[in-house]
Amino acid sequence: MRRRTVPERSPTFDPRGLLAALDRHRVAYIIVGAFARIVAHGADEVTLGIDVTPSMREDNLRRLDAALTELGAHQADGSEPTLARSEAEEPVELTTDKGQLTIVPKPLGTNGYEDLRRAATYEHIGEGLKPAFASLGDLSRMLAALGREDDMPKLLDLRQLAEIEYSHGIEI
Repeated sequence: MRRRTVPERSPTFDPRGLLAALDRHRVAYIIVGAFARIVAHGADEVTLGIDVTPSMREDNLRRLDAALTELGAHQADGSEPTLARSEAEEPVELTTDKGQLTIVPKPLGTNGYEDLRRAATYEHIGEGLKPAFASLGDLSRMLAALGREDDMPKLLDLRQLAEIEYSHGIEI
């Protein structure tokens, strides 16, 4: 009788649990990517993870490391991430006990946290959480900078959302 190997089950996506851990450790970050487009701007997408751009200050990276330890974060090779004193600009993809988390130090088309912070909005997402989300304009800029053909419909949707917000007198 042959034994079947059952693939390791990925953790359930718990965005509030994931963001609550970052907040408990007072991590300064801005949510970018699909989760930001969906939650803050109503984009018609599905995601099973969160992308964040943290402040790259050393004290903030230490707090981020502590939050990642609490979340049981690990990289694809099973190693624990260490971001303190990091100069890296490449995204770090992690699996946590609460779902996928990607640390994006400097999203394409931006200069990182300080650049995104100027236009970020804070949105209530329940359970006392009010994280910072990248603005619609910044999300469009990041998506356009990726230059992927598959992203064109998403980019057009974001531009339509921007037109709607503009027509209603909402600043982006």
